[in-house]
Amino acid sequence: VSGLGTRELGTRPRRRNPMAYPLKLQQLLETFDLFPDPADRTGLLLGYSDQFREVPPEIAQRPFPKSHQVPQCESDAYVWARKQPDGTLTLHFAVENPSGVSARALAAILERTLSGLNPEDIAKVDCGIVERIFRQNISMGKGMGLMAMVEAVRALANNAAAASAGANDK
Repeated sequence: VSGLGTRELGTRPRRRNPMAYPLKLQQLLETFDLFPDPADRTGLLLGYSDQFREVPPEIAQRPFPKSHQVPQCESDAYVWARKQPDGTLTLHFAVENPSGVSARALAAILERTLSGLNPEDIAKVDCGIVERIFRQNISMGKGMGLMAMVEAVRALANNAAAASAGANDK
């Protein structure tokens, strides 16, 4: 079996080229890695959920436009990206479900670690962060919704990057 390498049964293959995340996000993920105990991780996530700041009224007001709604999210989350004069993006979120603690925690994490970055850097973030942050402590439905939040942020960043590239072409 040439080229596949060998590994023991029951072990995960090592990633040869792990995702290079933006510095603040990488540092946050490394902090979560220090807490393998589910109770400790839950406490950390509750802290981030408490830090959640809803989208300011100058960005969006209820009823929020469906175009900003995150598909598949049980917590009825919405996301916006505003381009700043320096070309970076600022992320904003709304989580309408009062029980959406995980969605609020992820929103706070994404806003804190990705706002202020260039759209191209934000677009590189993958859904693997959901597993690194939440591990297997969430249902499949909730996990899909949280991954959809990351994908929504990536889509907004890709759109902003494309708009910048188009403006530079003119």
